[in-house]
Amino acid sequence: MFLAAAWGSARAAPRVAIGGILHESNSFSTLATDRAAFERSNLKTGDAILAEWGESQHEVGGFIAGARKFGLEIYPALVAEATPAGPVTDAALNSLTDQLAARLRAAPQLDGLLLALHGAMVTEKFPHADAEIVRRLRQAMGPNFPIVVTHDFHANISPEIVRHSTALLTYKTCPHVDQRERGVKAAEILDRILNRQARPTQALAKPPMVYNIRYHNTSLEPLAPIVEESRRLEQNPKILAASVSAGYQYADVPQMGPSVVVVTDNDPALAQAEAQRLSDLLWASRERMKLELPEAAAAVRQAMVSAKTPVVLVDMGDNIGGGSAGDSTFLLAQLLRQNAQGWVVVLSDPEAVEAAVHAVVGGLFRARVGGKRDRLHGDAVEVSGRVRLICDGKYVETEVRHGGRRYHNQGLTALVEVEGGGPDSPNLLMLTTEREPPFSLQQLLSAGIQPQRQKILVVKAAVAFRAAYEPIAGEIIEVDTPGLTAVNPARFTYKKVRRPLWGLE
Repeated sequence: MFLAAAWGSARAAPRVAIGGILHESNSFSTLATDRAAFERSNLKTGDAILAEWGESQHEVGGFIAGARKFGLEIYPALVAEATPAGPVTDAALNSLTDQLAARLRAAPQLDGLLLALHGAMVTEKFPHADAEIVRRLRQAMGPNFPIVVTHDFHANISPEIVRHSTALLTYKTCPHVDQRERGVKAAEILDRILNRQARPTQALAKPPMVYNIRYHNTSLEPLAPIVEESRRLEQNPKILAASVSAGYQYADVPQMGPSVVVVTDNDPALAQAEAQRLSDLLWASRERMKLELPEAAAAVRQAMVSAKTPVVLVDMGDNIGGGSAGDSTFLLAQLLRQNAQGWVVVLSDPEAVEAAVHAVVGGLFRARVGGKRDRLHGDAVEVSGRVRLICDGKYVETEVRHGGRRYHNQGLTALVEVEGGGPDSPNLLMLTTEREPPFSLQQLLSAGIQPQRQKILVVKAAVAFRAAYEPIAGEIIEVDTPGLTAVNPARFTYKKVRRPLWGLE
């Protein structure tokens, strides 16, 4: 437990820092995440943080809004985020954490820190790198300095980070549509600490299980009533935050799996009792998780005869938001083989983008696409068609969507109309330079695609896409495809997780 007794400020407004280093690290990916990956995706310091995140639906946007709401002076330190991929290099962890710590030490007197961390960052040396970041910041800023941490709903939470943080809370929703709200909540907790209105104590409970990602939709059973109970707990004035995390099953680390963290106002017994009660609810729901999904060929056949369009085919083995390659071809190959019409597929393939640029808009395109990053996501598939569009791949999302980001950049992008479609049902292949999760319909709309007019939409996701796609979908078919994010844990060899874990054994 850390108290703010030594950090009350004589200034009219307490000064709080805003920081973050966010990454979801897939242990089974060989695509290492270095500092350059953060720089390509999003790395901001100082006032650039306010410009980038201030209007976003991300928790950093919530930090900013909450600090202003509670009259806290903001010191924007450093916020870095990279697209999920393989483990972060130790050099990147050291560089980013050192830079954040240096900016905190160099700041005018600070009274606290709002810190955004994903909760599933893995590095070469540190299986729970988020805990290592907080440990280093705790060492830099002192034992009584308030650090309020936010985590993703897919965090694998360790006892170390609970010990080193003052208070920790996670998103309550998946798709993540409450990130900004939880950022505001974090600012409220920090404000109460600084005004000596709360003395946080927190407890962690972890049921010995894997909560399969197919069941992470918090609007449906079995998670919905458990998450709702965590909301009810936060109505208790003695409870500052109650968080349920479903965990991230693609991190081969000791604390992989679901977690509950309850933060109370100086009541450790209450924190422990309620954390364990929510953990027991998670454990009790385990038998309701079944994995009976069609494979690619069957899923495409089902989509082609569906009267409810557009049909969304969920390529679960190539979930970009879970760190996968973004170039899986299993569904594309079946769409071509079965002569489907009116489909849209997005692939990350810089080489194919270059081929489209060389062909020019209106020109003939013939190339082998996808299946290039590794041998897990299918073979490259030859496609023929015409280049319809070349664009910069930038778009803006103003709605509340998973991930919370407002400004997106998938790099130079090409849209190819593939042979076999018709004027009212074109086959469209979007080729991007960067991997871009399908969190926003603006990804398609920015390239002139009207998704609601298509018959089949392929998304490389698990649950996160639903906030954007569910309102327009006629039918959603989850597909058991191979890949770095395959829904069945039996496809992976885990070496470092604690045992036994229900769902793996």
